[in-house]
Amino acid sequence: MTPDPIAFQIGPLVFRWYGLLIVLGALAGAWVASKEAERRGIHPDHIWNGLTVALLAGVVGARLYHVISSPAGQLSGWRYYFIEQPFITVTLLGREIPFPSALAIWQGGLGIYGAVAGGLLGIWWYGRRHNVDVLSLFDVGAVGLLLGQAIGRWGNFFNQELYGNPTNLPWGIPIEPQNRLPQFADLPLDTRFHPTFLYESLWNFAGFLIFLWVSRRFAHKLRRGDLILLYFIWYPLGRFLVEFQRPDAWTILGVPTAQWVAVFAMLGAGGLLWYRHRRPPAEGEVVAEMMIKSLPRARRRALMREKR
Repeated sequence: MTPDPIAFQIGPLVFRWYGLLIVLGALAGAWVASKEAERRGIHPDHIWNGLTVALLAGVVGARLYHVISSPAGQLSGWRYYFIEQPFITVTLLGREIPFPSALAIWQGGLGIYGAVAGGLLGIWWYGRRHNVDVLSLFDVGAVGLLLGQAIGRWGNFFNQELYGNPTNLPWGIPIEPQNRLPQFADLPLDTRFHPTFLYESLWNFAGFLIFLWVSRRFAHKLRRGDLILLYFIWYPLGRFLVEFQRPDAWTILGVPTAQWVAVFAMLGAGGLLWYRHRRPPAEGEVVAEMMIKSLPRARRRALMREKR
């Protein structure tokens, strides 16, 4: 039995699991980020106010990454969206109208690397405009982002995409013939495939739990900006491994593009972490100091007396 991509319908409005799970992931991630921001002395309203900016910029970046990519065995890429199939037909209020296929995100096709890049740009803009520490926003956003990705990846399950090679493992999933890649079209109907989306979802959820633990256990060593750098090590490492189960991967020189991006991200983030921890921290740079400053005055005085 395969999933129905449509969750429910109210009149002419169709609500798809793909979009609902992305929104649910974004809200859950923002809630976690607001709690982490509060611990650092940042008003949680900044997270909710900045969420709209981050989402809009993230969706634009995610779709742009998908549109310019060329996954193997799929009808996508800039040539498809702008030359071969620039418009699709959608039904609105009982009327069929042409709609740009490059904007039809409900059909799937959001690149996570583009989403992260766009979202970071949106957060940077919001932080600068409202005089909020950008590095701290990046850090708390990294924790929430991992949870949001873990939830949002399940949208691929309902769209029957982001699956791997055939498998006999008990957790393999069925894929309808119309949703299979060309190389799998002639396989038996009961063939099961690796749930690649699940592997990435579990990796992200594990990262979310680890980041929560690290942010508390090592607050006296963490500096503003460390968690976002750790994100660019943790997530790319998982993505690098998951790409071995992506038979539809967009490749450059025979290597999945996502693996190229992962390697450069890990090297860059790891190098920056090593470099910035070579020197003593500046005043207010350590996360624990920010957390202490956010406490009530009486509690801060009590902590100072305990240190003495």
